Amino acid sequence: MQYRREIDGLRAVAVLPVILFHAGFSVFSGGYVGVDVFFVISGYLITSILIAELEQGNFSIARFYERRARRILPALFVVMFACLPFAYMWMLPSQLKDFAQSLVAVVFFASNVLFWREDGYFAAAAELKPLLHTWSLAVEEQYYLLFPIFLLVLWRFGRQRVFWSVVAVAVLSLLLAEWGWRNKPSANFYLAPTRAWELLAGSICAFMTVGRAQRSSNVLSALGLALIVFAIFAYNDSTPFPSVYTLVPVVGTALVILFAAQDTWVARLLSLRGFVGIGLISYSAYLWHQPLFAFARLRSLTEPSHVLMAALAAASLLLAWATWYWVEQAFRKRANPLLVTRRSVFAASGAIGAVFVAVGLVGHVGKGFEWRLTGEQQAILLRGQPVSYGCEQMRGCMMGDANGDFSGIAFVGDSHMGRYAYLLNEQMAEQNLNAMLVSKGWCAPLLYWRSSVIERCGGENAEEFERAFEELLSDKDVKIVVLAAEWGMYTTGYRHGSEAIAYDFTFDEMKNASVSENPRQFNLALARTITDLREAGKEIIIVGPVPEYKFDVPYAALRLSMLGSHDFTNYLQQREEYERRNADVFKAFEVSDVGDRYIDVWSIMCGSQTCSPFTVDGFPLYNDDNHLVREGMQHVVDEIMRRLM
Repeated sequence: MQYRREIDGLRAVAVLPVILFHAGFSVFSGGYVGVDVFFVISGYLITSILIAELEQGNFSIARFYERRARRILPALFVVMFACLPFAYMWMLPSQLKDFAQSLVAVVFFASNVLFWREDGYFAAAAELKPLLHTWSLAVEEQYYLLFPIFLLVLWRFGRQRVFWSVVAVAVLSLLLAEWGWRNKPSANFYLAPTRAWELLAGSICAFMTVGRAQRSSNVLSALGLALIVFAIFAYNDSTPFPSVYTLVPVVGTALVILFAAQDTWVARLLSLRGFVGIGLISYSAYLWHQPLFAFARLRSLTEPSHVLMAALAAASLLLAWATWYWVEQAFRKRANPLLVTRRSVFAASGAIGAVFVAVGLVGHVGKGFEWRLTGEQQAILLRGQPVSYGCEQMRGCMMGDANGDFSGIAFVGDSHMGRYAYLLNEQMAEQNLNAMLVSKGWCAPLLYWRSSVIERCGGENAEEFERAFEELLSDKDVKIVVLAAEWGMYTTGYRHGSEAIAYDFTFDEMKNASVSENPRQFNLALARTITDLREAGKEIIIVGPVPEYKFDVPYAALRLSMLGSHDFTNYLQQREEYERRNADVFKAFEVSDVGDRYIDVWSIMCGSQTCSPFTVDGFPLYNDDNHLVREGMQHVVDEIMRRLM
C-alpha cells in the first residue's frame, strides 16, 4: 500500500498524550484516548494490506504472522528484559509475583485478561505495574489472530458482503461496550469483545479506501483532528470507556484517515518532520514510557515531581529512537534483516518467549522471591497480617473463657469490632470471663440501618445482623453493650478506594437514594439505637473511629525498609484530616449525648496533632489502610477493658 506520512504524524498525536497522561499531567486528563487512536490506525493499516493481498490472490497466513512477529516482538522483548533487574531490586514480593505473572501473560498476549482480573486501569496500584500498557497489545494481537481468518473465510462471498459483515460486528461490539461500562466496567475496559469495534472502525476505513482515490476535505479532516484533541483535554478517568463517548476519538481518527489527502491542512500539519519522526518511533515510545514511570514511582517514597516525570517522558522518546533504529529496523529491513527466514523468526520468538515464561513461573511459585527480604522486612510482613477472632456466625457467638462466668457484656460492630475481638478474647479469657459478640464486615452497629449493596451488609446479612442485635435488647443478662465501627464510612458512604454508596435508616420507611443524605440518616439511626438500648436498661460504650489512611500501611512500611528509609513524615496523618473525615460522626455523637461513654481512639493512638501508622521502629500498626493489627489495637483494647472492669 502507498505510504502516507500523515498517518505516522497521527501516531504522534496518539502516543504523546498517552505518555503525558501516564506521567501525571492533569491537563491531559483524557490522554488515554491515544490508545483508541492507535486501535483505529492499526485496524486500517492491517486491513488495507489484507484486502490488497486477498484481491491479488497471494494472501498467506504464515507471512502475515511473520510480519506481526517482526513488528511486535523484538522491541517488546528488549523492554521486558530491561524491566527484570529493576523489578528484582525495587518490587515488593507481592508486586514481583504480580509482575512475574504479567511476564507470562504478555508472552501469550493475554495481559488484558490478567489486568482485568486485578485492579482497574485508573486505580493507584495500576501506576506501579511496569507492563500494564501491554493490555492494548494483547487486544490487538487477539484481533489479528482472528480477523485474517474471518476475512479469508468470508472473502468468497464478495468484498461488499464482507464489508457489511464487518460493519455488523462493529455495531454489536459497540452495543456490548455500551452495556459493559454500566455492568462490567473493568472487563469492558480491558477485553477484546468491547474493543473490537475500534479496530473494526479502522477496517471499515480500509474497505472504503483500498483501490479507490483518496478523498480530500479540509473541513472533515480538520473536524476529525479537532475531535481527537477535544477528547484528550475534555475526558477524564470518570468518562465511561469504551462507550459511545469513545466514538469521539474513533470517528475523529476515521475522518483523518478518510479525508486528510496530501493537499489538506491537516495532512500538511501531520506530515511535518517532527510529527512523522515521533510517529515512526511511537511503538517503541509506547513500550518504554510505562516501565520508566512505574519504576520511578516504585523507587520514590512520594509521587515523583513533574520535572522528573517530564524528564522520563523525554527519556522514553530517546530510548524509543534507539530501539527503533537498532532493534525494530534491524528485524524489518527488507534487505538482509536479522533472522532472514520465517522459520528462524518463529523459532527465536518461541525460545525467547519460553525464557520469559520460565522466569515468570519461577517468580510466581517463589512468591516474588520473598527470600530477598531481610529479617526485619520479613517481620514487617508477619506483623502486618490481619488478625480477627474468627467467629463467622452473628448469633450465639461467644468469646473469652468458654467455661467462665458470663460478664454481662456484648460487643457489637463491623469488621473493626471483629479486629478488637481478637485481643478482647484473650483478655476476657485471662479473667475467666466470656462475652457475646455480634460482628459482620460492613455492618454498622446501628438498628434499622441498611445498605442497598448486598456486599456492604445489605439483604439477608443486614436482616440477620439486625435480628442478632435486637436479641441483645431483650436479653436481661446483657448489661453493657460496646459499639465499635469504621464510623466515617457510614456518614461519607465510602472508604479510601471504594465507591460511595447511600445508607438508609429504615425505621422511618423513607428510602435514602443520595449519598449526601447519609449524615442525616446516620444521625437518626444512632439516636434510635441509643434510645432503644437505654430503654432496654443497657449501659453503652462507644469506641471512636480509628485513623484511616490512603495507602496500604504494611506495603508502605516494607517499602520504607527496602529503600533504607525511616522518614515517616510523608505518611503521618494530620488531626484536621481525621476530624474532617469524621466530622458528621462527631456531630451525631454530640447530638446523642454520648459524653463520657465515648472512647477517644485518637488520644490513645496518636499525638496531639499527628498520627503515625507505624511503630517507632517502622512496623505497621494496620494490615491495610484502616484495620488494626495486634500492636495497633493494644492500647485501645486496654482502655476498653479498663472502662468495663
